[in-house]
Amino acid sequence: MVDEKVLLKVLLMKGNMRFRKKGKLSPRFIGPFQVLERIRKVACKLSLPPSLLGVHPVFHVSMLRKYHADRSHVLDYSTFQLDEILGYEEEPIVIVDRQVHQLRSKKILR
Repeated sequence: MVDEKVLLKVLLMKGNMRFRKKGKLSPRFIGPFQVLERIRKVACKLSLPPSLLGVHPVFHVSMLRKYHADRSHVLDYSTFQLDEILGYEEEPIVIVDRQVHQLRSKKILR
């Protein structure tokens, strides 16, 4: 587990603003952080950034989740044609599914 990257669980408290987002949109995990050393079987020391200087760097393993580097969620912005207000127009490639909703007197295609 040493030299791996992990995500750190953020404790949620209702009404508190964490990491500039409130309520449901606040992040559950932050990171990734590198594991510096394993302390016994149940604790790990993490390499924290200077912004988290006031936080103790040793955490229980239940507060950590393994980080899987996945590049599929990263958006490649070089393929889009951006206009002057940094917007772009989406063009659908193919319609995969259509549903018909039946109301009392009419049908609606979705």
